[in-house]
Amino acid sequence: MDSRNTSFKNPFPRPWLENTGAAAAAAGGSSVGIKGIIAGGITGGIEICITYPTEYVKTQLQLDEKAGTAAKQYSGIIDCVKKTVQRNGVFGLYRGLSVLIYGSIPKSAVRFGAFESFKKLAVDDIGNLRPVDRMLCGLGAGVCEAIFAVTPMETIKVKFINDQRSPNPKFRGFFHGCSVIVKNEGFGGLYKGVTATILKQGSNQAIRFFVMETCKDMYRGGDPKKPIPTVVTGAFGAFAGACSVFGNTPVDVVKTRMQGLEAKKYKNTLDCALKVFRNEGVAAFYKGTVPRLSRVCLDVAITFMLYDSFMEVFNKIWP
Repeated sequence: MDSRNTSFKNPFPRPWLENTGAAAAAAGGSSVGIKGIIAGGITGGIEICITYPTEYVKTQLQLDEKAGTAAKQYSGIIDCVKKTVQRNGVFGLYRGLSVLIYGSIPKSAVRFGAFESFKKLAVDDIGNLRPVDRMLCGLGAGVCEAIFAVTPMETIKVKFINDQRSPNPKFRGFFHGCSVIVKNEGFGGLYKGVTATILKQGSNQAIRFFVMETCKDMYRGGDPKKPIPTVVTGAFGAFAGACSVFGNTPVDVVKTRMQGLEAKKYKNTLDCALKVFRNEGVAAFYKGTVPRLSRVCLDVAITFMLYDSFMEVFNKIWP
């Protein structure tokens, strides 16, 4: 009888429970998700402080409707910046920043935490994602951030900026503004445009993460451990941001209208889109594209550079 040890081969293998390959990565997925949340939160706070003025101008131009009770105030980007500085000084371009600070940290934390968690469930044995999984993981991350962070904070931000356009602003601060919105519209007032926001964030992140992960994979030649220079990461991020802008600016315009102070004149997201089309034409769906393009390219480039840098540090000190 052969006394040598022989290994028993399980006739019912469950590879997702094995501590090898992608399963090993998934086993540590919770820690990776936590690192993604922390790195994402820090990244979000820094990024919004850098890029907020372009976000302010973009929102002002989108709210500057051609029809309705609000009169047209700006002829373009430069005119918007000039008039804002004349009325409120340079810091006028930072009106509403506190709202986005409160929102950007949890938004970015949820986005990257969700993406890292989904990614760990989808990677193959060597840690790569299939093209369709890159998009699905990004989509999942976008939907999560839309529901848990973006919708209420974007609603508050747009209402704050819109309130500053009125002759007698009624919001005295972040918490006062929130209380006024909830008092007048109920808790649901913070979730105006939730459908458009889910569509926007879902498509945004699906496009961005797909492009970003595809560019990274091409640069690495299939080796997920090959380092990518920070500058290259920034270039990939800017390109991913540009792709997302051209892909979903119409959704962003509808979302902004649905979350403005005059949102009550729209029955729902579809009604808003139809009224914008009838009253202002197709061009209205791309209003604010230029300032959004500059903001988003800078935003996404900075975001991925910061995030990847923080994750690199966390991976060294927190295996």
